[in-house]
This record gives sequence, C-alpha cells and structure tokens, in this order.
Amino acid sequence: MRPEIANQVETDGYMTNYHDEGEGFPVLLIHGSGPGVSAWANWRLVIPELAKNKRVLAPDMVGFGYTDRPEGIDYNMETWAKQTVSFLDAMDIEKADIVGNSFGCALALAMAINHPDRVRKIVLMGAVGVNFELTQALDAVWGYKPSVGRMKEMLSLFVDDKSIVTDDLAKMRYEASVEPGFQESFSAMFPAPRQRWVDSMAFDDDEISNISHETLIVHGRDDVVIPLNNAIKLIKLIKNAQLHVFGRCGHWTQIEQTKGFNSLVNDFLDE
Repeated sequence: MRPEIANQVETDGYMTNYHDEGEGFPVLLIHGSGPGVSAWANWRLVIPELAKNKRVLAPDMVGFGYTDRPEGIDYNMETWAKQTVSFLDAMDIEKADIVGNSFGCALALAMAINHPDRVRKIVLMGAVGVNFELTQALDAVWGYKPSVGRMKEMLSLFVDDKSIVTDDLAKMRYEASVEPGFQESFSAMFPAPRQRWVDSMAFDDDEISNISHETLIVHGRDDVVIPLNNAIKLIKLIKNAQLHVFGRCGHWTQIEQTKGFNSLVNDFLDE
C-alpha cells in the first residue's frame, strides 16, 4: 500500500528506511534534497531496471523520507556520510557502486574522497559538490513552504517538459512533504541565506582531482536548478571520468530521460 516504505535497518543509532531489490554487485542510489523526497520518489523508475542484474539499494537519508529523525541530530555531510558507511556495514557490503542525484552527488563524492575503499564506481547526476552560485530555482526548492500549488510550481523547475508535473504528482509530493516531521526537518536543513549550504557541500578542487574511481557524469542541458557548468567542472577535475549531456532535459534526468539514463548507467556499471 505504501511502496515508499520498505525495509528498516539500524544505522548509527537510528532506523533507516531502504529498498533492496535484485542480485549481483551492489549499487547504492542516493536521492536528492527536494521537499517530500524519498528514495522511492527519486528512483522508482530506475530500481526495477538496474535490479535485473544488480543488487540495488536505495536508502532514505536521515532527515528525508521515512528514515527516523533523531532529536538534536545535525543535518550535514558528516552525518550523512556516517549513515552511508553504517548502512553499508549493516548490509555487510564491503564495496558498492554509488549513483547520486543532485545532493546525493555530494555524498557520493564524500564517499569517494573519504572512504575510497568502499566505492568501486560513481555516477553523478545533476551534481552538487563543487562551488557554484546558488540558482534562483535551487533557492526556491530549499525555501519551499507547503501547499499543492507551490509544490507544482517547484516540481516544474525540475523538468524541461512541464507536462510531467501533473496535478496528481504535485498532490502526492505535497502530501509527502507534510507528513509528521517532514517539513520540520527539511526547513531546518537549508534556512536562508542558502549560498552557505551550497558551499558546505562543495569539495576543494584538489580533493576532487584526487578521485581515481571511474566516474560517469550525467546532466540535463536545460537544468535550471543545478548549472550544467558543474558537470563541466567535474569532467575537468576527475581523471577517469566521462560526461553525457541530455538535451531537452532538466534536473530530473532519471525521470525525463528514463530509458536513456537507465541504459547509460547500466552499460557504465557493467563495463
């Protein structure tokens, strides 16, 4: 009845909600930071395809989705990285591929930089993790105040094809955003002025250039939330990287270009 709520496992002292499908080399999917987001909301069109020949794991990061929200927890990259390592330990996974979406890319980079032995390959989609000037769209996303109308306006920022953002989708994401504790934790993460949160998730160029993992960088050409220039910067810094840009595509590459995205990621991880 609630596909977004799946399995529970203890991580760093609290329970993490996660999806676990398929068999094979483990792939960890890390969602973005939009209001009402969950692993299922971000990856529901990706999990079934990747799970055909891989073990796909998609947790709700603490502060998002249906993972516990411990009182007094600090929502920052250190906390999320600790949760990720604890989650891999709890799943008895020594090494995994990591696919990040937006905010999730900063966490993928954190893992590659600080826990390189736990990572095989990384995929960065619409990546945060480098310095850039806060966009108006990202400022609006992080500053979201709950209403169905505002949710629909905000979701429209994520896509080039506005027809994707139906009234039903806006209502579903709005309802998720106002579940107990959801908006409280979300508003506590990114209060204004919000440039500081972009900066706090950015790594130094030399840290990124020391990443040796094979990396696939994916971006929508028409992304107004996270600038395409982030992808250009990453391809220049990471030695073993390749870049694919989808035209007529915004920030939600995995939703606007589902078939192409799934094929691209599958082929890259299978190489």
